[in-house]
Amino acid sequence: MSTFKTLLNQYNWNDTLQSIYAKTENDVLQALGKSTRDLEDFKALVSPAAAPYLEDMAQLSQQITKKRFGNTIQMYAPMYLSNECQNICTYCGFSMTNKIPRRTLNDAEILKETAFLKSKGYDHILLVTGEANRTVGVEYLKHAIQLIRSQFSNITIEVQPLDQDEYELLIAHGLYAVLVYQETYHRDEYKKHHPKGKKSNFDYRLETPDRLGKAGIHKIGLGSLYGLEDWRADSFFTALHFKYLQKTYWKTKYSMSFPRLRPFSGGLEPKVEMTDRDLVQLICAYRLLDEDLELSMSTRESELFRDHIVNLGITSISAESKTNPGGYVVEKQSLEQFEISDERPTEVVAEMLKSKGLEVVWKDWANNWQ
Repeated sequence: MSTFKTLLNQYNWNDTLQSIYAKTENDVLQALGKSTRDLEDFKALVSPAAAPYLEDMAQLSQQITKKRFGNTIQMYAPMYLSNECQNICTYCGFSMTNKIPRRTLNDAEILKETAFLKSKGYDHILLVTGEANRTVGVEYLKHAIQLIRSQFSNITIEVQPLDQDEYELLIAHGLYAVLVYQETYHRDEYKKHHPKGKKSNFDYRLETPDRLGKAGIHKIGLGSLYGLEDWRADSFFTALHFKYLQKTYWKTKYSMSFPRLRPFSGGLEPKVEMTDRDLVQLICAYRLLDEDLELSMSTRESELFRDHIVNLGITSISAESKTNPGGYVVEKQSLEQFEISDERPTEVVAEMLKSKGLEVVWKDWANNWQ
């Protein structure tokens, strides 16, 4: 059975990028005038030609989101279990070459962290680790899920890519969703940023969502790390990946995240800048491409940006995030994976959302059991 790799190999990066920049005002107007849009329309909507029509895109995005999701927005919290990692990644604070104290939470520490998040009202949790198979492999993840599954309606993970049978095992123990970002779909640039470790295998990472789909996961989260390469091309290939998965694994739900390269200790400067205006354009383009796609916004972005984007297509948002293991209660001062921009408490963010006319959803349906 073919995978997304087969489809991706039919595309040339430079040709795709040129086709995006070649889109005209007429292409943009045609895309805006449609009720359903394809990937060529998406190219037009992320092209420079669409920039003058950002207000039109924003209004349409808001209308479509309200029609599909109503005046609701879901809140979730990430919880970092470990910063141990066997990869070298040029952009990450957890990279193996960074001389930082390494820590993996034990049961008592995990329960302290989850108790804090439950006290804040969270019912959807995202478990995050570095990529260290020996320390935070499948058995550790299975145990962590079993430990906390009675406390949360939905448990999502963002960890190293796994094999299909490993995903099936975690799903059987309560796993709801998996986030896996390709970082960049440019093979040569990917190799530059991932020179060592299991993550250096571009194809294995690329085919992870296929393994998830075959395993029967409820939801898959996609995304690119914007700043490693031209954001317009990477966003197109992420959209191509999403549409392939949606057609192939039609029982699965999908979400999209929009991480921009953020500073970390000894950090990498973005190769290509993505402005706030660019990010708004991209978020609206994804909403116009698909009304069912969940769009997620993390605390990487500023208070001002998050306050304005929540009404334009975003359906889930995190708050008060800590990107170091034990960061909520256990060890507040250890090194973070990347810098947080919006540090407001959960209660403040929830009140902001309510002031925007949005109903905060802590729980939509339960995927846990005793």
